[in-house]
Amino acid sequence: MSIPGVSALDWLALLWFAACWIGYNQFSQRRSKRRDRLQDALHRHCQRWVRVLQKREVRIVDTAAISNIERPAAFLASSSLLIIAGLLTAAGSSDQAVTFLSKLPFLQSVSHEAWELGMLLLVLIYAYAFFTFTWCMRQWGFASILVGSAPLFDDAGVSQAERDKHGQSLSEVVWYAITSFNRGLRAYYFSLALLTWFVHPVAFMLASAWVVAVLYRREFRSRTLDALLAGLG
Repeated sequence: MSIPGVSALDWLALLWFAACWIGYNQFSQRRSKRRDRLQDALHRHCQRWVRVLQKREVRIVDTAAISNIERPAAFLASSSLLIIAGLLTAAGSSDQAVTFLSKLPFLQSVSHEAWELGMLLLVLIYAYAFFTFTWCMRQWGFASILVGSAPLFDDAGVSQAERDKHGQSLSEVVWYAITSFNRGLRAYYFSLALLTWFVHPVAFMLASAWVVAVLYRREFRSRTLDALLAGLG
C-alpha cells in the first residue's frame, strides 16, 4: 500500500504503534495470571463490596457509589464526541493546517496526505473510545439494577446459593465495566502518542513505547496498586 507523502518510515511507525497497543493488551492479560494488575485488585475489592452490600438494609450508599464511578466514563464519552468534531474540522482545513505546521521549526514537513491520514486515525481512535465508554456506562447501569434487585439481608426465602449467584453476577458486571473503562482510557493514552507522528516518525515510535511504559508502571508497579493489595490482607 502506497500513499503519496507517506514514507516507508511513516508506515513502520504506524505498525509499531499498532504493535504497542495490541501487544500491550495481550501482555496485560497474560501477565495478570501471575501478578495482580490495578483492575484485578480493584475487582477483588468490588467482590468484598458486593458481600457487604448484601448485608445492608439500606443501599443508598451503593447506588451513589456506582453513580460516582460512572461519571468519569460519561465525561470521557462526551469529550470523545467533541474531539471527533474538532478533528473533522481540522481534516477539512488541511491546507491551512499543513501551511501552519510547515512554519514550525521542530516539525518535519507534513504532506496533505499524511495530515489527512493522521486525522482519520485519530477520529477512529476516539470513535472507539466513545463506543467503549458508552458501553462502560451501560454496564454500570446494569450494575445499579443488580444492586436494586439484591435480596434483602433478612429475607429467609432466599437461599445462600441464590445470594452467591446474585453476588457473582453483580461482581462480574462490575468487572466488565472496569475493563471497558480501562480500554477506553488506553485509547486516550495512545492517541496522544499518535500526535507526535507530525513531529517525526521516530518520535512517534518513542512516544508509543513511552505510553506502554506508563501503562505498565501504573497497572503493575504503582503505589496505588500496593495500597489496594495491602487492603486485601
